[in-house]
Amino acid sequence: MSSKNFRNPIFRCSFCGRSADEVESLISGPDVHICNYCVESAMEIITRHRKQASIQQRQQLLPPNKIKEELDKYVIGQEKAKQILSVAVYNHYKRINHIVEAEDVEIEKSNILLIGPTGTGKTLLAQTLAKILQVPFAIADATVLTEAGYVGEDVENILVRLYHAANYNVKETERGIIYIDEIDKISRKDGNPSITRDVSGEGVQQALLKILEGTVSGIPPKGGRKHPEQNLVNINTKNILFICGGAFEGLEEIVLRRIGEKKIGFEKKLSTTQHLSTSEIYSMVEPEDLLKYGLIPELIGRLPVVGTLNEIDEKALYSILTEPKNALVKQYKQLMKMEGIELEFDEEALNAVVRQAIKRKTGARSLRSIMENVMLDIMYKAPSMPGLKKVVITEEVVTEKKEPVYEFARTKRSA
Repeated sequence: MSSKNFRNPIFRCSFCGRSADEVESLISGPDVHICNYCVESAMEIITRHRKQASIQQRQQLLPPNKIKEELDKYVIGQEKAKQILSVAVYNHYKRINHIVEAEDVEIEKSNILLIGPTGTGKTLLAQTLAKILQVPFAIADATVLTEAGYVGEDVENILVRLYHAANYNVKETERGIIYIDEIDKISRKDGNPSITRDVSGEGVQQALLKILEGTVSGIPPKGGRKHPEQNLVNINTKNILFICGGAFEGLEEIVLRRIGEKKIGFEKKLSTTQHLSTSEIYSMVEPEDLLKYGLIPELIGRLPVVGTLNEIDEKALYSILTEPKNALVKQYKQLMKMEGIELEFDEEALNAVVRQAIKRKTGARSLRSIMENVMLDIMYKAPSMPGLKKVVITEEVVTEKKEPVYEFARTKRSA
């Protein structure tokens, strides 16, 4: 591509038809020319379209009740947690997308702490939020993080994962969501400040403070440790939403002790707490309980929104198995449908799966392992069985490892 500044009437703009002597500059390409006036017009059109796209993006931000409706399609139960998340996320992205006219008002972001037993849907809630909002999303495990200079991952590597998820786009990275799992595993063991170095506990909490609050952090584009000769990418974390989650096993005992301290007499204290479930106890968590558990005050202050998740009962597990868009039953039916085979589950079979999941005490997470165990032989044999049209899973398949009912195109037989 070249610019023709000489006055040659032979060259004309391919868009407006002006000749070279009628314009200031004429940019030429292979058999095509464009003048400076058309370039300026094109830039105005592009700028206008970008502004319109930005306005549309702001207008498309779902209100909290719509965000919750979308979460309902994927996550069963946990109504209070979904409501808390919907409001917090809506306010966060409203803060990013809208310019505050009053210069003396600065809206700070509200990071989120999710507390609940394992398998109650903490990670799923964060993943679903990112899917709904169509923003980059990354999951980090707090247990592998250490203070800079020690064996393990630097805290900045959390940002590297989000940068990769945003397809190496810095602007997209700076409006993404990061979910930090197992945040309870980096607590101080006794709740008191450490005299010596605690490189994978209190030290990590202190390293997290700046990126949670908002800072410009230099990250190595491919991850790993920083070194002086490396080119770093600067990421501003001011508009990145951090969601931290953890099971906080043993926190209920701290809460019960605090509640008990307010009562007089052993009998009264016992009657107050003996009927409370773990979920009800978690719902009464205060910052002082988290402090006693081992989180440092500065970290607690940077996680102002606290959502608690309930334990999952049999009814909820059955719903998780069958109702959401990504329900396991629907997934396996679709996998078999790709082979041209219809898959059917008896209700008794699904109830048997739920009972086994309850026994394992790992929440909804155990459903997949049980279903994989049930479906393994079937998915191994079915593709190589000519004429197979339908497979029926009965209760005996789940509980006694018996063969399912196979229905073929012409004949019907039970293997």
